[in-house]
Amino acid sequence: MKTVNIKIDGKELVVPEGITILEAARQANITIPTLCFLKDINEIGACRMCVVEIKGARALQAACVYPVSEGLEVYTNTKKVRDARKVTLELILSNHDRQCLTCERSENCELQNLAKSLNVRDIRYKALYDNEMQPIDDVSTSIVRNNNKCILCRRCVSVCKKVQTVAVIDTMERGFLTKVGSAFGKSLADTPCVNCGQCIAVCPVGALTEKSHIDQVWDAIADPEKYVVFQTAPAVRASIGEAFGMPIGTRATGKMVSAIRGLGVDKVFDTNTGADLTILEEGTELLNRIQNGGKLPLITSCSPGWIKFCEHNYPDFLDNLSSCKSPHEMFGAVLKTYYAEKMGIDPAKMYVVSVMPCTAKKFEAQREEMKNSSGFVDVDAVLTTRELAQMIKECGIDFANLEDSQFDDPMGDASGAAVIFGATGGVMEAALRTVADVLTGTSAPIDKIEYQAVRGVEGIKEATVNVAGKEIRVAVASGLGNARKLLDAIRAGEANYEFIEIMACPGGCVNGGGQIIQPSSVRSWIDLRTERAKALYEEDRALPIRKSHDNPMIKALYDEYYKEPGSHKAHEDLHTHYVKRDNY
Repeated sequence: MKTVNIKIDGKELVVPEGITILEAARQANITIPTLCFLKDINEIGACRMCVVEIKGARALQAACVYPVSEGLEVYTNTKKVRDARKVTLELILSNHDRQCLTCERSENCELQNLAKSLNVRDIRYKALYDNEMQPIDDVSTSIVRNNNKCILCRRCVSVCKKVQTVAVIDTMERGFLTKVGSAFGKSLADTPCVNCGQCIAVCPVGALTEKSHIDQVWDAIADPEKYVVFQTAPAVRASIGEAFGMPIGTRATGKMVSAIRGLGVDKVFDTNTGADLTILEEGTELLNRIQNGGKLPLITSCSPGWIKFCEHNYPDFLDNLSSCKSPHEMFGAVLKTYYAEKMGIDPAKMYVVSVMPCTAKKFEAQREEMKNSSGFVDVDAVLTTRELAQMIKECGIDFANLEDSQFDDPMGDASGAAVIFGATGGVMEAALRTVADVLTGTSAPIDKIEYQAVRGVEGIKEATVNVAGKEIRVAVASGLGNARKLLDAIRAGEANYEFIEIMACPGGCVNGGGQIIQPSSVRSWIDLRTERAKALYEEDRALPIRKSHDNPMIKALYDEYYKEPGSHKAHEDLHTHYVKRDNY
């Protein structure tokens, strides 16, 4: 690697040639503020917050896009630089809805933090045109868009277009009238938006948020007629601690259970039980298709953002999708049928709340296809990890100092295979653990159940896995742009597989659109996907049961209720179908 000699604020540095001033400064522990910047996603120098002074140059330059070269001398903290940044920030604030006290992103807002660090105490400028309040787009079941808080950083546009290749939002109009919107001024609900929430995760302010279910969940908890059950997805435990000052990737399972119990709910269950059930149903489906000439490749159906993307863009692959509901929907169906019957609870009074790392789950829960044999919807409300954190804070619960608790019985046991569902490749690995045992009729030793070939955060992973002497060609994709590449290759006859896992969010659910939001200064340099996934793999290794079919709760469920995976009764509650949607 070729290096160059440069100076930043008088500090002599040797850095790789071609990196930006921003990256070079970071390597030297010199902080340069940013706002629109998001590494590898949005590097456009639009906001001008990162301007620096360069010896010999007339104008200030944006550090996020200016490459270093031999002999470059940079000054990041001169009066000229500070004044320019402050003026730019005040101009941005002059057109911003500054109701910070009631904003969902208060205290986790990059604009607010910049105003504090740059000592902005007054806004010297008025809006350059009569800025009437724009209508809030809250029609979507998952995402609320408030352009009055938008600062035109374009991060949401970049992630939607470049990473997810959904491209339902873009900048519109020109000059002072510029805004982010959808074609023909449509609501997000009337576009092929897949509700993944990646736009929310990268938004530096409160312009994009999830459709909150907090108030209706509080109402249910306060209703003495309701039996309120919470279930939590595996990825939630790997992120929830971040909302309370814990390091990224902290495994906070026990504290999370204690906190939810402190909200006043009746039971706290683990969606991992539903994940184990998914593996039995999906593994059986895979084996049936392989052995009986069914439609291949089988593609997993756990990610509702991916499912909607497929419905809009790849309807020719709908028959390849597993008919299995996602784990939280399966578990909701089990709770309102088997569990309600076993415990003598009227399913009409049971209120199931899913805590998910995902905004698309909100859309999924209200789909007509997500009902069970009891006649009721599987899940009544979906909370994101962020919403759960907010409810915990409302109760004044000291999360970081809580004692660990266990999930409630009789649904408390789950396997390590279920835990890793939250990381890309996890569903695939969990399924292979079970399929291997089913094919051999034996139990593979613990040191043989970790399928490293499908782990890691690469966008597309391919492998040929030897399972009980049978070669199974598999692929794993995370992020919808990668899913598009994979499916296009299959369409073109360039690739062939038996089993495919697709997750809508890059890195899987650990990086879901409903997870705790980290600012660009963190997510640009720390791989959230890897750090959070570590927590799930740690929990997998720590659990006594590491295969879904070894879960005693799942065995009892089939013995007492469903009889066997893929049975008629199982199909009534645990399986569904999907539909072709317009892509306009």
